[in-house]
Amino acid sequence: MKSRTWLFVGGMLAGATAGWLLGQQRFSYHRRDLFSPRPLRRLAALGFLAGQDGVDTVRLLRDYLAWERQPMLRRRAEAIVRRMEATLV
Repeated sequence: MKSRTWLFVGGMLAGATAGWLLGQQRFSYHRRDLFSPRPLRRLAALGFLAGQDGVDTVRLLRDYLAWERQPMLRRRAEAIVRRMEATLV
């Protein structure tokens, strides 16, 4: 192969790796943002947790439900907990 092809392939791999690493970093932010003072961050964290099945996630969401005061976010969290409990049983 020519050096331009290798350079292109190397650039593509570096870009894909960097994108994956940034995505993983963003997911870790979502986990921490569940108890954020900003409602939009809490909503994003709920969206992330909706894709994470497990008993630990249900426990975390139950703690969140005891803490959350905004009705829209409480309804969203309750729906996620109900879905997860039905899946776990």
